Amino acid sequence: MKVSIYDDRRVQRFISIEKEHVRIGRESDNDIVLPVEEISRYHAEILVEDSEFTIVDLKSTNGTFIGRKRIEKERLHPGESFYIGGFELQVVEEKKKSIQELKKAIQEELLGRVELKKLDFERANDVELWDRTKQVIGDIIKERGLEIPPPTTIEDFIKEILDETLGLGPLEDLIEDPEITEIMVNGKEKIYIERHGKLSLYPRKFTSDQQVLAAIERIVAPLGRRIDESTPLVDARLKDGSRVNAIIPPLSIEGPVLTIRKFSPNLLNIGNLIHLKSLTEPIAEFLKICVRARCNILISGGTGTGKTTLLNILSCFIPEDERIITIEDAAELRLSQKHVVRLEARPPNIEGRGEITIRGLVRNALRMRPDRIIIGECRGGEALDMLQAMNTGHDGSITTIHANSCRDSLSRLETMVLMAEMDLPVRAIREQIISAIGIILQLVRLSSGERKIEKITEVVGIERESIILQDIFVFEKGSGKFKTRGYVPEFIRNLPQQEQNIDLKIFK
Repeated sequence: MKVSIYDDRRVQRFISIEKEHVRIGRESDNDIVLPVEEISRYHAEILVEDSEFTIVDLKSTNGTFIGRKRIEKERLHPGESFYIGGFELQVVEEKKKSIQELKKAIQEELLGRVELKKLDFERANDVELWDRTKQVIGDIIKERGLEIPPPTTIEDFIKEILDETLGLGPLEDLIEDPEITEIMVNGKEKIYIERHGKLSLYPRKFTSDQQVLAAIERIVAPLGRRIDESTPLVDARLKDGSRVNAIIPPLSIEGPVLTIRKFSPNLLNIGNLIHLKSLTEPIAEFLKICVRARCNILISGGTGTGKTTLLNILSCFIPEDERIITIEDAAELRLSQKHVVRLEARPPNIEGRGEITIRGLVRNALRMRPDRIIIGECRGGEALDMLQAMNTGHDGSITTIHANSCRDSLSRLETMVLMAEMDLPVRAIREQIISAIGIILQLVRLSSGERKIEKITEVVGIERESIILQDIFVFEKGSGKFKTRGYVPEFIRNLPQQEQNIDLKIFK
């Protein structure tokens, strides 16, 4: 039961007691202690039986009253008050609130006490702010006499409210978990995570769509971006480089939707991919040869197949004495070389101005004396500029593309070139492609969650309007093994004599 107590100054406090006999008096061994002279040492008692309450006076000096009537023993009706020595007491039978209801009630009161509404993600990391807010939450729980239903502890409960109020709510622990590679929020009720390549439903939830939206705003506000009905989708990144995409109503029927592609703090290397059986040692050796020989590489694959990870790893083979320019929508690449210039596209501002596209950055990069250009992902008309760059002395460039096969990737490139509105004939586009692209790496993610290089294919030439492709290495799903096709790539046969110290056994 919960007893509400008003003193003579009309200050209210609550006491929660799980007993069937609750004694009230001046002495310290009472269940409810009212240490004033007007109260007898053992003044009265509340009895609980079958969810009904009875107040019993214990022959006190100054008496126990209901209204103006002094009583000895009386049934208490719901919400009825009784009086002892200047105190008004009332037994409150409450249904215990759920964790979500308690959180919501505290958060509503918290907004009135701490200035949180316009808090951005940068300020939310202020240790002093977290400590101050934690103290206020503790005060609210104490003042209201709130009970936290088990098995949740008071410490965990306060942490959850802090995460939701100042951080990213239930996503805070997921951000810190190094084994989680992707976080997907489908409205307030459903949070999915990817761990070791497998998707699963996370048990925690947001309390409301407003909290999901607040988490999104904390991410995008420090970057000078916004999300609202006029701009209902946005790309951004967290401080650690994790990529973020958010989309809200009216475009999203499910409520605010948030997707976070986590940025691993540990840089993988080619040895890690061999250990994970994503490729073999001969394939690793071949990829190193491709990069050192300045072969233009197109990395193709579906979502979550590891294209950006592989691009990062391949970049490690680029010599230190070359000038590299990276161009991305949202900066994810982390190159180990010292001479790297990183460029990032910019969306339009609130007034719809100031947009800088990937295509604009590719054109600008050509004026920056690059040895190699690396585009995080080709998505549109920049494909034409990239192909022209590869054909005009910037060999050794690398980019990624979303496609399900090597041939699909070239078809997508054609479509993207047409998006540049240059009105080129298909034959001319294909000749640009075969002159520019040397090797295609096709990635795949298996149902087990494993990621593999499914095919390594050379772009050989063109015949009767069709681009000719030749597989070099293939991963056979049936046997689970990587096989070579016994083909020595043409670019290796054309290498200068001094660079032909390559063990051709890797192709047998």
